[in-house]
Amino acid sequence: MRLLIIEDNIELSNFTKIGLEKMGFYVDVSNNGIDGEEKAYVNRYDAILLDLNLPDKDGLEILKYLRTSKINVPIIIITARDEISERALGLDLGADDYIVKPFQLIEIRSRIHAIIRRFHGRTNPIIVIGCITLNPLTRVVNVKGKTLSLTTKEFDILQHLAELHPAVVSSEEIAEHIYDENFDPFSSVLRVHIARLKKKLNAAYGKDILLNIRGKGYILCVE
Repeated sequence: MRLLIIEDNIELSNFTKIGLEKMGFYVDVSNNGIDGEEKAYVNRYDAILLDLNLPDKDGLEILKYLRTSKINVPIIIITARDEISERALGLDLGADDYIVKPFQLIEIRSRIHAIIRRFHGRTNPIIVIGCITLNPLTRVVNVKGKTLSLTTKEFDILQHLAELHPAVVSSEEIAEHIYDENFDPFSSVLRVHIARLKKKLNAAYGKDILLNIRGKGYILCVE
């Protein structure tokens, strides 16, 4: 999953980025409001962590702009402001959650998974697609009772396809969600990861279940 952190405290944003990347996320960082607002508008993120006390533009103004611009990505406000009125205003403007500093990374991780789960209309953290079960927290995948040994990228591709199932997902959208802003869109790396994931799924299931719809993208086809 790809995240955006908009936080002017460089030390805190770097600490959070490193910690979340160790937990399996891909993280972009912006240390000012205008740049963060632009990244949130242009790129596709699974969630945004938004500070309110930014030097050039208040976080609540950024939140309001993104929501009026129909950017409906889940947003967690993270700030030192702990007044009830501030929390209420943030939620009224469209924030999905609110965490007051200081915080623990494990709490951030849990909140991110929870809001993404709600965003996709799920109550159970375990994703079940036919005989495929996928646990985003433990990063374990089972197909017909067999545990698959997947690389980080293979798991992330499968998770994104499973969360959007039964939609056909373009390779461009997959890349935007499993790589950070430094990824080269002309690289063949994504095709290699998908090919390896496809081979492992086929072996476990007994037939081709990760299909490439020519000109459109990829879809999981599971009974």
